[in-house]
Amino acid sequence: MKGLRKALLIGMTLGVTVLGTVGCMNQLSNSSNDILKVGAISFAGTLEPTENYFSWAVVRYGVGETLIKFDDHMNATPWLATSWKQSDDKLTWTFTINDKVKFSNGNALTAEAVKASLERTFAKSKRAKSFFNYTEMTANGQELTIKTDKPYYNLPNLLGDPLFLVMDVTAEANGRDIAKEGPIGTGPYVVTSFTKERAELARNDNYWDGKPGFAKVEIPSINDANTRAMALQAGDVDMAVSIGPGEYGIFQNDKKFTIYEESSLRDVFVRMSQKGKLKNANLRAALIAGADRESYAKNLMKDTFIAGKAPLPPSIDYGFNQLRDPNKYNVERAKELLKREGYIDTNGDGIVDKDGENLVLDFYAYTSRPELPLYAEALQADYKKIGVDLQIKIIDYAVIDTLAQSGDYDMLISSVVTANTGQPVWFLKQYWGTGAEANGSGFSNPRFDELLALGESANDPLVRRNALINAQQLMLDDSIALFLGYPKINIVGNNNIDGIKISPSEYYIITKDLKRK
Repeated sequence: MKGLRKALLIGMTLGVTVLGTVGCMNQLSNSSNDILKVGAISFAGTLEPTENYFSWAVVRYGVGETLIKFDDHMNATPWLATSWKQSDDKLTWTFTINDKVKFSNGNALTAEAVKASLERTFAKSKRAKSFFNYTEMTANGQELTIKTDKPYYNLPNLLGDPLFLVMDVTAEANGRDIAKEGPIGTGPYVVTSFTKERAELARNDNYWDGKPGFAKVEIPSINDANTRAMALQAGDVDMAVSIGPGEYGIFQNDKKFTIYEESSLRDVFVRMSQKGKLKNANLRAALIAGADRESYAKNLMKDTFIAGKAPLPPSIDYGFNQLRDPNKYNVERAKELLKREGYIDTNGDGIVDKDGENLVLDFYAYTSRPELPLYAEALQADYKKIGVDLQIKIIDYAVIDTLAQSGDYDMLISSVVTANTGQPVWFLKQYWGTGAEANGSGFSNPRFDELLALGESANDPLVRRNALINAQQLMLDDSIALFLGYPKINIVGNNNIDGIKISPSEYYIITKDLKRK
């Protein structure tokens, strides 16, 4: 599988059509100084924000905004809402909507407009209900009131997820095709066109928070990390998102570029389906013990990763150092666990077998995250040492969720932000909670669900924290998944671009502050 990353690249970019010009946009400058070019990884199939995780692209590209914005410590700060308060009954939240904001079509942002947008999101997205449930939503002038079915101590944080970006639903009522043309949002830029190869944006002249720095933004989709690095070196793009570990060193000593990096909330992990061969806990434990995670972080990822152990990374304070890993790297133990379950190499072909059948596992990966194919190859090599035949299958990112929900895999690698709302309980619940849409693995544990419920709604923050620590230990003890590592995230930019910033949430990439020096 050497060279897998380059040989099996798949175009995984935003599905597109050319859009009509929106009246709020000014005449685009022909000057290259007024055009920003951003080399990015694309993953969305449409511009419909309630579909899959496509809302992330809409927010990252500066088209959509949410009621709150996360700071560098994942605290909720005012954005489209200027303030909020929780009532004494703990079930009612009131948000004051910023009366200075307009949508990109010039319509005013009111509480009624926010209400309509949130109602649309809940009507169209099953995932919305995994964040919270509301019993009533009312609008009065610039005040939006949300009543919930139970106390949610961090409702403002939940509404900071890109899924809840605010769009003008009247545009859709007037015939706009949101999937093809994109939502009318409140961000500094508006969409002018999409193709599989590139996205194009224009300055929003109705932007409420100052004049955006560029008349036009071009976003060529460059999913291969090496190609992305070469494009930045050649000047084909001004900045590039997520330079891979193999290319990182190119820019470290080049004075023309600056590396902006941040400790990640990401977790690169491998789900193991319990609907097939891996329903056996000893087999799962053997696969975890057979993965040399320390070596991957140091040598394969060139110290741009921290070695994996637990579901939640050490960048957030949920007991990483106190959690016990029962399946540390140990080749002999991995072999013994396989043997204990009757897997031995009876014919000398190097692969263990049982009842005449070799232990062959299907391992699914996608290439838009440069580290994933590298990890796949490393695991394939390590598993040969314990007699397991790992068959790597590259798929489009757009079908990852469908595959994960079905459980029709043996192993499935993903790179996921663990605290996308500032709190990690949603991550654990989404992927391993009983009945969760994304949990097709077959794992279900009542005690785990109880701990997540405590972590989600307990008033005492210490109780919430301890519940999630205990939930993680339960997962480690039962060998539920393989946690490979936690990356640093980065943007590399040409030094003539000012305003580049990367945040732990990874939501805000193309902002009003980007400008040419």
